Amino acid sequence: MTAVLSPAGAPSTGVGRLLVRRAARAPRPLGKALLSAATVFLIASALTFGLGALSEANPGAAVLGETATPADIDRMNHEFGLDRPEPVQFASWLGNALTGDLGRSWFTTVPVSDSIAAALPVTLSIAALALLFAVLLGGTAGIAAARSNGGRLDMAVTGTCSILGTLPAFVIAIALISVVSVQTKLLPTGGYVPFGQDPLQWLRFAVLPALALSLDAAAAIARQLRTSLVGVLRENYVTGAVMRGLPARRVLFGHALRNSAGPAVTALGMSVPMLIGGAVVTERIFNLPGIARLSLQAAEQHDVPLIQGTLLATVAVVLVANLVVDAGMLALNPAARRPVAAGTPKGAAR
Repeated sequence: MTAVLSPAGAPSTGVGRLLVRRAARAPRPLGKALLSAATVFLIASALTFGLGALSEANPGAAVLGETATPADIDRMNHEFGLDRPEPVQFASWLGNALTGDLGRSWFTTVPVSDSIAAALPVTLSIAALALLFAVLLGGTAGIAAARSNGGRLDMAVTGTCSILGTLPAFVIAIALISVVSVQTKLLPTGGYVPFGQDPLQWLRFAVLPALALSLDAAAAIARQLRTSLVGVLRENYVTGAVMRGLPARRVLFGHALRNSAGPAVTALGMSVPMLIGGAVVTERIFNLPGIARLSLQAAEQHDVPLIQGTLLATVAVVLVANLVVDAGMLALNPAARRPVAAGTPKGAAR
């Protein structure tokens, strides 16, 4: 029996609803997602502060040097508020952090929020370009592999994705520099120009690090999209749409792709922490003044306030990315927003 397509392109039969549940994880309602994000942020804040407390770093001794007297060290520790009980320090630090005040660096006395405000846009701009590359490359490869299911192109895409999934970002970065920058001299080996200052120069400096970070995410997106799309293209409602004479492009992009994009969107959201983690090495290789490089310098200097601030900013970025993924999943699967009727299995659309 031919399945019926709803005006939005989603299947209205029981088979189609089962497909939606298989193709994507059930997204959380945004209210629950926000509550979960707030809980994770609070726990991450406590762990971040606890790591700083466990380090037993003494800013007075570190800043004043070996010639400092115990009285000088006690005076500086009092200025930083480190002579108070740790629960009081945490409550004060968290309250200030929620207002944007992350304290001051022990060594430069520059506000931590100012340092993060200067470094975070660099990392976010590179990560945004990397995500764009991942979507374009991974989406194109996944669709091509699914349409060539079992063919040479499918095997080529699958093999390439398997190889890229095993290569760390710094290996890809070094290879790109060797080929694109050293041999062909098409792009610079490193450096950074803000987008607002010169968009074209920003792009020249951002392409290689973004490409190095994007290939692993592109491989994950391609694999997930290929697997889910192959299953969707075999469904009755797709066959019925083709038999009714709908153009193949409309069937693919208007109906099948939407119902198979859930796992790929999830893979894209999971790539954000990996992009930030890979940026630690990538920013060092390409000499980028980003948040990862800032946190590495802070760790080398044992600058606890700066370490805590960069960790908290990173957690916030990851949580925001997860909220965006949940919103995207709800947009792909509107049935998840509807209340579930009594007796209906959890996650099933009405």
